[in-house]
Amino acid sequence: MNQNIEKLNIALTYVKDTFVGKNDVIDLLGICLLARENAFLYGPPGTAKSAIVRTLAKTVKDGKNFEYLLTRFTEPNEIFGPFDIRKLKEGELLTNTEGMMPEASMVFLDEIFNANSAILNSLLMALNEKIFKRGKEAKHLPALMFVGASNVLPEDEALNALFDRFLIRINVDYVNPELLQQVLLAGRKLENNTETEIPEILSDEIRELQNLCKTIDLKPIYEVYLNTIINLRNTGIAISDRRAVKLQNLIAASALICGRNEAILSDLWVLKHIWDTEEQIEILEGIINRTIEKDENPKSHPQALQNKTPNPEEVMKDVKILVEKWNNETLSFEEQNVIKDKLRYLQTRCDWIKNPEQKQYIQQEIESLWQKILQSV
Repeated sequence: MNQNIEKLNIALTYVKDTFVGKNDVIDLLGICLLARENAFLYGPPGTAKSAIVRTLAKTVKDGKNFEYLLTRFTEPNEIFGPFDIRKLKEGELLTNTEGMMPEASMVFLDEIFNANSAILNSLLMALNEKIFKRGKEAKHLPALMFVGASNVLPEDEALNALFDRFLIRINVDYVNPELLQQVLLAGRKLENNTETEIPEILSDEIRELQNLCKTIDLKPIYEVYLNTIINLRNTGIAISDRRAVKLQNLIAASALICGRNEAILSDLWVLKHIWDTEEQIEILEGIINRTIEKDENPKSHPQALQNKTPNPEEVMKDVKILVEKWNNETLSFEEQNVIKDKLRYLQTRCDWIKNPEQKQYIQQEIESLWQKILQSV
């Protein structure tokens, strides 16, 4: 395995050991870092979103970290830097970017959807093209990755373009109660600043890996990937041509971080995290799990194997909710499609239930609802 890949995996393992129960979040950040794509963290306060990014940034030995909490009143100077007074006296309008976002290798913008119109255009270009533009001034950004975070999803249409710039959307929730004791111990250790040797990787080493990522052979999964994108579009999940092109970088990154030079079917696991709404999270998980479940390659990414065994009671509860919605509500065509997609997902989950009696009972309930849906067509 490439020496730099080993370094990155050691760094990610260090962050995972520091934040118990957040392996999926950290693995996805590692994928985005390799692919040089932007990640969005979505979840309530107190789920360690900023702390995880900060700790990952510490492993980049020579990197500069820029972190900022946006408000509706945040001005461009606070993000990009003030105008250089010395140059201004000479008649030049240049920005003093020292210590600001245009010089950072890791950028974390908290409450990203508070971005106002004054900074939005510059921010969009920085996220999409990795270029800082202000007036006549233009500068290529050294950023290895941008991470945005929020505990709400955008409601204002003006912010949809900003949300679209984040290729991967990561749901960050409170940890499973079974892991809470480990979380308390790890948190106590972190707060007490117990000295632990931080593994290091250089920013240039990460850039080398980002270039290597572009050489990964995607031919083995190309046809399946193409059909998956068409399938997702047909289920109402909007994937623009631009996003479809960029998503290939994430698939390549999944292969590279596993030490492979070509993609395999299970690398499509990253597509579970391209949702626009919370309702799409389960739908995507069902569709993608169905696509990758036949891949038994021993070199699959660990996150590709996380098809959790479902709780039969939870599955039955979700089926009953769908039955009630179908029976009691006047549904639009779009709402009907959402129910069908969720039912397909639950059908897939049902296949993983181990108890045969519970499995058969739930399958009968699902089949009964399908009959009702077909009769209404």
